[in-house]
Amino acid sequence: MLTLREKHQRRAQRNRTKLRKSMEGKLRLSVARSGKNISAQIINDEKGVTLAAASTLEKDLRSALKSTGTVEAAQKVGSLLAERAKQAGVEDVVFDRGGYVFHGRVKALADAAREGGLKF
Repeated sequence: MLTLREKHQRRAQRNRTKLRKSMEGKLRLSVARSGKNISAQIINDEKGVTLAAASTLEKDLRSALKSTGTVEAAQKVGSLLAERAKQAGVEDVVFDRGGYVFHGRVKALADAAREGGLKF
C-alpha cells in the first residue's frame, strides 16, 4: 500500500507528464504548499534555471501577513510572483499545481498571478 507521500508524488508526476506534452517551450509556474506556507517559482526546464520566485517565508511578506497559511497569503504570493515575472520579462507560463487539488490556496495563488499579468 502506498503512503500519502508516494500518492502525492504520483499525482505530481502524472500532472507534469501531461504538462510536458503541451508546454511547447513555455516556462513552468510550480507551486509548493505546506500547512503553514506556500511558495511558487517560474522555472525554465530546458536550462534548469529559476527565473522568479515568491514565498511566505520571505521576511517582508511574512511581517505584512497575519498568518502565512491562509488564502490571503497565497494571493499575496501570487501577485508578488507576477510582479517579479514581469521584471524578468516573463508573460506566458504553464501552471504546475503539482499533486495538489486546484482549490483553496492553490487556486487563490493562480488567480492572483493571472490578475498580475501572467497568462496560463
